[in-house]
Amino acid sequence: MESTTDFQSFSARLREFISCSAGRDPEERLFNSLALDLFALQQRLNEPYRRFCQARGVVPQEISHWTHIPAVPTAAFKELDLTCLPEQGRTRVFHSSGTSNQRPSRHIHNPASLSIYEASAWQWFQAHLIRPYPRPARLFVLTPSPQDAPHSSLAWMFGTMLREMAKAGFLISTAALARCQNATDDGKLLQQFAGPTSADAAFFGRLDAEGNWALDAEGVINSLRQSTMQDEPVVILGTAFLFVHLLEQLGDRRLQFNLSPGSRAMETGGYKGRSREMSKPELHGLITQTLGIPATHIISEYGMSELSSQAYDNVRPQDFGTTRPQDHKTTGPRLAPRVFRFPRWAQVQVTSPETGKEVREGETGLIRVFDLANVYSVMAIQTEDLGVRRGSGFDLIGRAALAEPRGCSLMAP
Repeated sequence: MESTTDFQSFSARLREFISCSAGRDPEERLFNSLALDLFALQQRLNEPYRRFCQARGVVPQEISHWTHIPAVPTAAFKELDLTCLPEQGRTRVFHSSGTSNQRPSRHIHNPASLSIYEASAWQWFQAHLIRPYPRPARLFVLTPSPQDAPHSSLAWMFGTMLREMAKAGFLISTAALARCQNATDDGKLLQQFAGPTSADAAFFGRLDAEGNWALDAEGVINSLRQSTMQDEPVVILGTAFLFVHLLEQLGDRRLQFNLSPGSRAMETGGYKGRSREMSKPELHGLITQTLGIPATHIISEYGMSELSSQAYDNVRPQDFGTTRPQDHKTTGPRLAPRVFRFPRWAQVQVTSPETGKEVREGETGLIRVFDLANVYSVMAIQTEDLGVRRGSGFDLIGRAALAEPRGCSLMAP
């Protein structure tokens, strides 16, 4: 009972930090206080993590800054149940994406942890893609629904965004809402916010015969036609690999769209042999050429199943209040383009693989994330991704040598 109360108290403090920190200057002392308190909770109640910390001689009473909290390699999520939740309280597991011969990572959740995940994801997503939004728009998702891909954190996130966007006035059908994780539990949401027709269907991903993610190209192309004829903006969310499939289908049919002003796209994840690979500039250029969405309205996302917060790039800080003091030292008043940044409840470091210490500005290292929204698992995560340190953010290079390939484009087994 005491541990439950501790987590409830911490979660309430974190929610307040999330809700009041969007668009405001960072509060380093508050983040540090929250991080140290969460570390103490996790070190006490997450047995595998406690052993990990003890092996490194780190205990909560002897550190005073979040940067000293031991970070768990993502590979550990494949072998251990890194959770504070008792077995009987575990209701959902997110798996990492990867090729079928790999053992996936497992991030264990319960309703309370999923609620924090959704609050974190929505606050940062809306600041980058839909706030402010000039007029009602349609939402197209190039992944399966959470109902069809229950172990995918990306599908869960997109389902969360769909529900919240319905509340914000986007054109979402009843059928699409019913395929999201919580919509059927809230009849008022279906009645009050859902659009009237199945033509507003949002999820255009499906599972093929082998369980891999595939695209309903015919469905999304027909919906693009309809939105163009009705002069409605479109927000398209999807994996890079399924964006490539859509663009190839349009190319094969010699089709191009000039989507209405305000249309936007968000892409995430890698390719891993599921389509031809494209560089970010090539992919974004083809989206602009084929769909008429300008580069300023194309956003990249960085996330993984082991985290509960995401990073986005291509945001003007003066519009959304994401500037931090250290950014001005390297980029001036306007941030450099294509730099990934997490919300301030998830701090990032780029670290040397040799020393484990943070690299200097402009140097390359491994990305390490301290995510307060990982309340019931492990806050400090050492990824296998390489990045270049850019102020409080990073340029993403890709997977480190010898790291297993992964990408949300693949169906988690």
